[in-house]
Parts: sequence; C-alpha cells; structure tokens
Amino acid sequence: MKNKAAQPGKKILNFISEAGMLKRVARSGWAVLGIKNAESVAEHSYRCAVIGYILAEMESADTYKVLLMALFGDLHEARISDLHKMAQRYIEAAQAEDKSFSEQISLLPEKLRHKLAALRRDYRKQASFESIIARDADILECLVQAKEYFEQGFLQAKHFMKKAPGYLRTKSAKALWRQAKNTSLSSWWFKLGEFKR
Repeated sequence: MKNKAAQPGKKILNFISEAGMLKRVARSGWAVLGIKNAESVAEHSYRCAVIGYILAEMESADTYKVLLMALFGDLHEARISDLHKMAQRYIEAAQAEDKSFSEQISLLPEKLRHKLAALRRDYRKQASFESIIARDADILECLVQAKEYFEQGFLQAKHFMKKAPGYLRTKSAKALWRQAKNTSLSSWWFKLGEFKR
C-alpha cells in the first residue's frame, strides 16, 4: 500500500530531476559560433521567463500563462538536446519536440498533465495573445544574449541579430529590442562599479 502511494511522488520527482538536466544542456547555436561555456538551456529559460513576465505586464496580458509557457517551452531539450538551425534542416524538429514533451509529462497527475499539454498546444499554434508574448520573450532573450556575446567580442553573434527582430510581434518586445540594439547592455554594472570619493 505504501508503495502505491509513493508512486505519484516518485514520478513527479523524476520529472523535476529531468527538468534539472536543462542546466547541463548547452545552447548549441552559440557553440557553432565557437563560444566556449555558452549559456545552458536552463539559463535561457530563466531569463526568457523574466522577459515574458515583463512583456505580459507591459501588454496587459495573463502573466501566469506567459510565465508557464516560457518556463516549460524548452523542456523537451532535456531529452533531444538543443538543435541549432543547421541540425533542424535534417529532422522534423517540431514533431520530435512535441513527442518528447508528451512523453515527459505523461506520468504527471492528470490535471497537471492536461494543463501543460494545453499550454503547449496554445504556444505551438500561437493561438492566444499570451502565446505570442511567450514567443516574443524567447526571441528577445536570444537577441539580448547575442548582443551581450557581441559586446564581449564574439563578432559572429551579429548574425543572430539580423533576421530574428523581424519575428517579434508585440509592440513592447519591438521597443525593447530597439533600445537594446542601440545601447551598451553592460553600462548598468559599469555605473554601479564606479568608485565614489
């Protein structure tokens, strides 16, 4: 009897452990540029969620829904890794991502499983304003990261900043990118580090 009661908890712990794998999965696009110790998928997802929350507030949308989409958007990469654009030319990436995600959530309690599956479908179809914001958060995070790498001397990162802005759809994301593109993203911490007499 005890064993049966422990099973749902164990399945949830397995899911949590698998989500932790994202801390060890590197974002492959940056590796193609030769960036050593590039950000992990978990690092990307964290800032994506932060940006998603901010964009949702700016656009007066459902912040909780956007946050969930941003947090779980790349969970499938714990199983199939992060596939850069060259790799995606040779496989059906969307199908592999959806299959992986479906298997990942299959052992979760029914209510949680259905909620995550519905969020995934919404995001995939870009069916709601929140899904559009979550996608913008993902794109904007990549753009900001590319700009940071560019400022650190990885000049090839500028290629990531050419086409991606055209995919931004919300007014807020477009405005933030215009600002980011035309400013130093490290200036805030230089100012904090200035010596005061």
